[in-house]
Amino acid sequence: MSALPCLLVTAFEPFGADTVNASAEVLRLLPDEIGPWRIEKRLIPVVFGKGAETVIRYAEEIRARAALCLGQASGRASVTPEQVAINLRDASIPDNAGNRPRNEPIAAGGPDALFATLPAAEMADAIRAAGLPGMRSLSAGTFVCNDVLYSVLLHFRGSAVRAGFIHVPALPGQHGIFLPATVSAAAVETAVRSQLP
Repeated sequence: MSALPCLLVTAFEPFGADTVNASAEVLRLLPDEIGPWRIEKRLIPVVFGKGAETVIRYAEEIRARAALCLGQASGRASVTPEQVAINLRDASIPDNAGNRPRNEPIAAGGPDALFATLPAAEMADAIRAAGLPGMRSLSAGTFVCNDVLYSVLLHFRGSAVRAGFIHVPALPGQHGIFLPATVSAAAVETAVRSQLP
């Protein structure tokens, strides 16, 4: 096994009417080592609560130094690192277990918002500097992507484990606005390379 520090990178299974998730395709294309990191890749379910629990369990099992979660954002044209997660579940569609929470907190009494500890602006800057489409995002939405980021940040709050989230566009043939998985993967790899352990 590589002596490099471990970065857990996760992606989501397909959800809704889709048979593929762009984040999973991007994850598949990532190498096993990126710059100073050994990459451990895992798929997680598109289910409120369970998705985050799965990330946390994997991170603790493999003693990850950091966790970077990938998700699909249909309608976006750029790879977008997320800066903020909010304490809210508000779903316009059901998750893969049929849950559709409306205006519910993720953690009762928890902070209203948490900032990603893998810096979104720095990662977005690195993506653009490489000539790839990247932009910082200030909203991870209120679906399972935000649920995962908020929950993981809350769980590891005050620890040395850092966490972040990157949304990638849909794939060609999936939705109106798209980006090839190879381009999104190059952008994610660039973002990871910009982060020191």
